[in-house]
Amino acid sequence: MNILSLIGRNTELLTDDISQHENKIRSIVNSSSFLVLGGAGSIGQAVTKEIFKRNPNKLHVVDISENNMVELVRDVRSSHGYIDGDFKTFALDIGSLEYDAFIKADGKYDYVLNLSALKHVRSEKDPYTLMRMINVNIFNTDKTIQQSIDSGVKKYFCVSTDKAANPVNMMGASKRIMEMFLMRRSKEINISTARFANVAFSDGSLLHGFNERIQKKQPIVAPKDVKRYFVTPQESGELCLLSCIFGENRDIYFPKLSEGLHLISFADIAVKYLEQLGYQPFLCESENEARELVKTLPQEKKWPCLFTNSDTTGEKDFEEFFTANEELDLESFNNLGVIKNELKIEQDKLHLFEKSISELISSGIWSKTEILVLFNKMIPDFGHKETGKYLDSKM
Repeated sequence: MNILSLIGRNTELLTDDISQHENKIRSIVNSSSFLVLGGAGSIGQAVTKEIFKRNPNKLHVVDISENNMVELVRDVRSSHGYIDGDFKTFALDIGSLEYDAFIKADGKYDYVLNLSALKHVRSEKDPYTLMRMINVNIFNTDKTIQQSIDSGVKKYFCVSTDKAANPVNMMGASKRIMEMFLMRRSKEINISTARFANVAFSDGSLLHGFNERIQKKQPIVAPKDVKRYFVTPQESGELCLLSCIFGENRDIYFPKLSEGLHLISFADIAVKYLEQLGYQPFLCESENEARELVKTLPQEKKWPCLFTNSDTTGEKDFEEFFTANEELDLESFNNLGVIKNELKIEQDKLHLFEKSISELISSGIWSKTEILVLFNKMIPDFGHKETGKYLDSKM
């Protein structure tokens, strides 16, 4: 599968930047210790492999998914073999007491990279997964930063999202609020982050779903009116590592992606994907038609597809990596931009958020509306886009 051609490119985005800085990256990685949180997710695995192949002094990986961790180890061993340094994995929930005990026992790292997140817009459909998203994306992040401060970590990196720039959904807003918490902690530890686009074929993504649909002989479904930027898994790992190593305090790295070259619709990718597999897309009018035709069309090297307009909650019409009032450095790297942030702590808002969420949790019951009101207080121009429809109601 040629991922680059599927996402409308013929060259890797960060080849020049990595090449120009490779000696320094390798020297720093080789003499440093790393903790990767959420290291068995798609981006986490990519980051872990970028660090591992440069022979770190110490590399510990934590993730809640035991199965994904097993695959990470198999992948690393099969691709890169072994390193002289200390490489260990831990199947732990970073919000747990067991994780806290692990950090107390062996918390000495130069760099901590946090890739753990609830990343799906569909997580806002009910108040329970929404609260978990807040805990994972905001409070677990804040906790692990405090632990990093306490144990003398040199640098903390945390991945954000392009959806944090002018957010229209609760996931993007949670990451924007996370960035506000990062700002407060940046007084005590150097923190950098990154906003980037969809990672092609990452776990749970629509493109990853294409693979699943083919294997299970099911129709391909995609929105035809939604265009997105994409990076490859390796590019996501390289971008995070560059931000972690070179980012100054409060820097946010983002890829320079141009509309003409890199913006592509999910439906267009679906067509290219099927063509690479040797199938001709067959456009259907309904879910029922698609489910029925998938029983016979593949034998004719055709695959039923349902391409529809998007009407679900939180779907942003376009993607952006920065806002008009953010200061940009577009000169330091060939294909990366850097948002330069001055120290600005909104202490009253942060206290309000902490107090309000604590009270909701203590009450044992809360509504999505209560959380949305709080988010609007935190982000006054939060343009939440509610349609009453969610992806769980579609094929």
